Amino acid sequence: MQIMPLAGRRATLFLVPLNAAMAEFGIDTPLRQASFLAQVGHESGQLRYVRELASGAAYEGRADLGNVIAGDGVRFKGRGLLQVTGRANYAACGVALGLDLLAAPQLLEQTTAACRSAGWFWRSRGLNRLADAGDQERVTRRINGGVNGLAERVALYQAARKVLA
Repeated sequence: MQIMPLAGRRATLFLVPLNAAMAEFGIDTPLRQASFLAQVGHESGQLRYVRELASGAAYEGRADLGNVIAGDGVRFKGRGLLQVTGRANYAACGVALGLDLLAAPQLLEQTTAACRSAGWFWRSRGLNRLADAGDQERVTRRINGGVNGLAERVALYQAARKVLA
């Protein structure tokens, strides 16, 4: 609650699965955890959303996301706490987590899978190294493709650093 005050009761729901995901994916120092929780906090609206609010139509036909079949954009829109997006990412995440996400993409909306997918995404993008350096802008670019919400991400990071110190 000190890191993500808008989470409300959802913080309790996510506490154990988030801690387990951080342990599973090597997010195991205060710097890494602060960075991870800051990014999760922004991407999920402080644990309020495990599915992207937009329809996903903007991802239609995006070959860079593996969206090569009509309807893939909407079907494989952002889900999980770090918003795994696109057929290719769902396929890779599914293999890593042992879930058939191509057949059931909504599985990433379940609490444990939402947390584990965020941990998988973090590790698969080499974000521990950037977190170790304290480089929140580069972490944000790797997750978001730009610096959308950077000010909030940095504020959440600073709050997490205080809590985890």
